[in-house]
Amino acid sequence: MLVFILNAGSSSLKYQLMNPINKEVLAVGLCERIGIDGVLKHEFGDDKKVKLEVSMPTHREAIELVLKTLTDGEGKVIDSIGDIQAIGHRVVHGGEEFSSSVIVTKKIIEKLKELIPLAPLHNPANIMGVEICSELIPGIPNVAVFDTAFHQTMPDYAYMYPLPYEQYTKNIVRKYGFHGTSHYFVSTEARNMLDKKHNTRIIICHLGNGSSVSAIFDGKCIDTSMGLTPVQGLMMGTRCGDLDAGAIQYMMEKEGWNIKEMLDILNKKSGIVGISGKSSDLREVLEGMEAGDDRCRLAVDMIAYIIKKYVGSYAAALDGVDALCFTGGIGENAALIREKVCAGLDYMGLNIDPTKNNKRASEARDISTNGSQGRIFVIPTNEEYVIANDTYKIVSGINS
Repeated sequence: MLVFILNAGSSSLKYQLMNPINKEVLAVGLCERIGIDGVLKHEFGDDKKVKLEVSMPTHREAIELVLKTLTDGEGKVIDSIGDIQAIGHRVVHGGEEFSSSVIVTKKIIEKLKELIPLAPLHNPANIMGVEICSELIPGIPNVAVFDTAFHQTMPDYAYMYPLPYEQYTKNIVRKYGFHGTSHYFVSTEARNMLDKKHNTRIIICHLGNGSSVSAIFDGKCIDTSMGLTPVQGLMMGTRCGDLDAGAIQYMMEKEGWNIKEMLDILNKKSGIVGISGKSSDLREVLEGMEAGDDRCRLAVDMIAYIIKKYVGSYAAALDGVDALCFTGGIGENAALIREKVCAGLDYMGLNIDPTKNNKRASEARDISTNGSQGRIFVIPTNEEYVIANDTYKIVSGINS
């Protein structure tokens, strides 16, 4: 089965064409600057690449261009759109409504639109992607796969905020968590890598421009660092993470900022870029640190320290840890961050092997010492495969 995987953002569009049965990826690409001038980057075959600069006034033109590129011209990988048997869509927020992936119907679209206030920057674009695909490729099933679904197994004492209870009953204010497809994939891979198969206690550190940590017991999420929105939790590329709410009021009064300006600071100008003053890209910050930039050093130390605090708290929540996993662009590639996070965790039974940690590899690997009681894994994530596989199972009527 060929599944067209779509991740529609506000001004961008990521896609893959994959056979989830054998994990073969026929093509992968990205449309950028939708609504401005438009750029399509398309990769296929043995490292073949096509770059097109084409006007894309809306997402509709972007998706039309992607489908044309897949079926015609230099980037062709299939004979016709009819070769696509299903479409899997990343949807950021499923609220409490969706604890698993679903085939999209008109009723589901209505429910998704009701959830827009929970993810006003993401869900409208996700919904738009579904609606456009339904028009351009009629009769092909569309499946929504939610970032929040995997975290719906959290117990109420973990997802509730200590606010007046009616804020939950009236406005559904609670922790939801994100990066669920990644946490699911990596925790599943980790369980396969462990000798212990039941009652596994796994901590996942998904570290990238957006970052989150989750505690997984026996394959189910019991807690995660992101909250009602993706701004809670770890220090990220441009997001601040955990913050005293009183500091928000204080800054607004001192600077004369309105709520929109304040949220822009918290989401786009804080975190790694805010502390380093250099970049939201950790690679550039690490270079700055090596060159003697103390603000870059501070950013690196803060990143590792905050992750380490979450690892410690989740080890307590799990009553121990069988595996600590690193994934995402930073988690998979930044050996120094892994080293700093794991330093001193021997009391937890986690001992990192410096040689293994510094060795670069593209496959999943164990970087703990041979005598380590708990394992430390680096596992490349594959969110697109989760979307494709969920889509395949649902369309084929296979029970997971």
